Amino acid sequence: MSDFRDIIGHEEIIEHMRAALKSKKISHAYIFEGPNGSGKNLLAKTYAKALQCEAGYGDSCGMCPSCIRMDSGNQPDVKWIIHEKPASIGVEDVRTQVNNDIQIKPYSSKYKIYIIDEAEKMTVQAQNALLKTIEEPPAYGIIMLLTNNNEAMLPTIRSRCITFHLKPVRQSQIETFLEEKYSIPDYKARICAAFSQGVVGRAVDMAASEHFTELQQEILKIVKRIHEMEVYEIVEAIKKLSAYKADIIDIIDMMMVWYRDVLMFKVTKNANLIVYKDEYRSLSEQASKTSYEGLDKIIKALEKAKVRLNANVNFDVAMEMMLLVMKEN
Repeated sequence: MSDFRDIIGHEEIIEHMRAALKSKKISHAYIFEGPNGSGKNLLAKTYAKALQCEAGYGDSCGMCPSCIRMDSGNQPDVKWIIHEKPASIGVEDVRTQVNNDIQIKPYSSKYKIYIIDEAEKMTVQAQNALLKTIEEPPAYGIIMLLTNNNEAMLPTIRSRCITFHLKPVRQSQIETFLEEKYSIPDYKARICAAFSQGVVGRAVDMAASEHFTELQQEILKIVKRIHEMEVYEIVEAIKKLSAYKADIIDIIDMMMVWYRDVLMFKVTKNANLIVYKDEYRSLSEQASKTSYEGLDKIIKALEKAKVRLNANVNFDVAMEMMLLVMKEN
């Protein structure tokens, strides 16, 4: 398992954690907010490991009994809250796994740490039950709430927690990480990093996808030829895309990378700033033929398609509307 040195980005959050560990000024409640794949789980685990480390020097040593237990997933004083209902975390989950359990002193460590993933799923009753513990925790109690929506937390809970807002990680950092840790070729790392929009987990998932090359080929066929495609070819493209319905949001995001490249080249004429460097000629041609207004309409159409799909609008209709805007502009 990682220590702070292995985490990509989030330097300000890590600095705060290190300072708290060194000064022994530890909060009893934290909120980690960021999109799925942004590193909430990794940061919470790494902080919990450092908090329980017997060396106590601002990071985990990796060698003491607590660190060894954390690495094996058997640290008895670090607990992940589980819930039977996928859609919600109920009041009984909180009472049984946190409120009642926290009254028992730590088994072998300085703290008892409770990590609640998907905390936005807590019902109001569950949050109110948790609030009582956050307001009057035992000295050894620490609660970490991981969420992709901080606004789903009651204001009374938010006001009693230190909140870490996870910011997007720099594209260059993600590229280097993919190349060094996963031996991803530079061109693929560049595309995955751009596609991820600063979320390391998304970049890793895309880099590991068996469909990556296949998806790339389909996307490039469409974006390079869309202006000259006949209606029947657009219908055919929609049929092909329907085979990748599960990945369609990712596909649209990868199309977004292409059009941002077109815009970047149109503004700067600098090939070093584009992601699809191997497609320089096609990008240059599109940049010369497409207006700024047209690019703005295309990028908005891509965003609108994602909104429609998330709202369960008919797939073929959403794709047709998006592709027609791309063709017309």
